[in-house]
Amino acid sequence: MGAEPVQKRKCIGVECAEDASNLQCPKCRDVRKDNFFCSQDCFKRSWIEHKVIHAGKLNPFPKFPFTGSLRPVYPLSPTREVPDSISKPDYAADGYPKSERAFGGRSKITILDAKQQEAMRKVCRLAREVLDIAAAEVRPGVTTDHIDEIVHKACLERDSYPSPLNYNNFPKSVCTSLNEVICHGIPDQTELKDGDILNIDVTLYHGGFHGDLNETYYVGERARSDPDTVRVTETARECLDKAIALVKPGMPFQHPGRVIEAHAKSRNCSVVTTYCGHGVNQLFHCAPNIPHYAKNKATGTAKPGICFTIEPMINLGVHKDKTWPDNWTSVTKDGQKSAQFEHTLLVTEDGVEVLTARTKNSPGGPLPIPVKTEVNGDTHDS
Repeated sequence: MGAEPVQKRKCIGVECAEDASNLQCPKCRDVRKDNFFCSQDCFKRSWIEHKVIHAGKLNPFPKFPFTGSLRPVYPLSPTREVPDSISKPDYAADGYPKSERAFGGRSKITILDAKQQEAMRKVCRLAREVLDIAAAEVRPGVTTDHIDEIVHKACLERDSYPSPLNYNNFPKSVCTSLNEVICHGIPDQTELKDGDILNIDVTLYHGGFHGDLNETYYVGERARSDPDTVRVTETARECLDKAIALVKPGMPFQHPGRVIEAHAKSRNCSVVTTYCGHGVNQLFHCAPNIPHYAKNKATGTAKPGICFTIEPMINLGVHKDKTWPDNWTSVTKDGQKSAQFEHTLLVTEDGVEVLTARTKNSPGGPLPIPVKTEVNGDTHDS
């Protein structure tokens, strides 16, 4: 057997695909880390991003006026790789979803034929499996980056691409939104604590189609026993259920927002208006838009063969949001908790099919809202 050829080192410079030279970061050399660059210019250009690995855990935005107690914990782990054997969406390489931009914006609605509907059933079933695997890992002490690793691995095991990865340059394979994060949280070195809530938003690309869902999970007994935490979480869950109950052919896309806002207000919660449900099929995001608030201006009605998501984001406090400097993480403006649930839905001839439905073994699930009682003038949860 002949000797195997020597594998060339790749430059670790930012967005550099060149082979590395013998130029090594001095600090990496001192701690015996094999990080090499192709040239001095590439090293200088990449220094701001590269130096983070020498700083230990840090908040990359120390001067940003955060709205709550949560802070990002960097460095992010290296980008996880996807084998060439797995089919990828058109944005996987450069981050630009060309097909979405070319399809006609958010006005043209796709109606799937029987074969395409079956492909959606399959990818949504796989997406549910992946979410359930990730949810089983939720407990105090686990990092959101660990959840990302679990999701990424589970996607690859199902011959699927994790749709968030590099979508408009999103750096990870799943969105992990903790406490005051409304959506699009980037997995990092943050450790979950007893009392947190965590939304895990999973989307898979398999067989040319995307399947999209998310759920919010309680972290530890403190979360499960806190009335406000349970109130916002269960309200979000019930808002989704009530909206799905409306879906059938002829339903105006304006209508889900009415029942969602009414139920949220009945629980003294608010509805985020910045983000909405969306069409999903061969494209990750497309028409129709499904707003989650009342008095919206959505146009069109549901027809058999249309796939879309409903994904209400419900806040304990004000509905307004603010985005971190990473240009992704959306948080509540007052720093109070937010919860979200999402399903991918297929409109049928006589109603709706929840393609990402929970199974009898799915982790999580609804809880009764603890009641606050007063004993000798003190408030207790029961």
